[in-house]
Amino acid sequence: QVQLVESGGGLVQPGGSLRLSCAASGSIFTVNAMGWYRQAPGKERESVATITSGGTTSYRDSVKGRFTISRDNVENTVYLQMNSLKPEDTAVYYCNALISRYPGSWYDYWGQGTQVTVSS
Repeated sequence: QVQLVESGGGLVQPGGSLRLSCAASGSIFTVNAMGWYRQAPGKERESVATITSGGTTSYRDSVKGRFTISRDNVENTVYLQMNSLKPEDTAVYYCNALISRYPGSWYDYWGQGTQVTVSS
């Protein structure tokens, strides 16, 4: 079995910072791309940032310059450093990873979600 465990969410004031972590564990052969998604109440889930196995990153426009995605390939962990947080960043954040349990087989896995609330 494979699981992604998220941590780091919480309540912060506008302009504050949070660092989210997501660690993949279980029967893993290799981890390909990883990313962060978020979903606000009544809205569709949206991509926040992604990072390839080689370290190439991509961000949605609204978080560019404020968020940084990174990964530790030894620990199979992806991070999201969030700075200058805004109320509109409030959402449940989910991590995602494309994981192979054995050569030639790939599957998308999702974390349990962690709440990020930005409010004064």
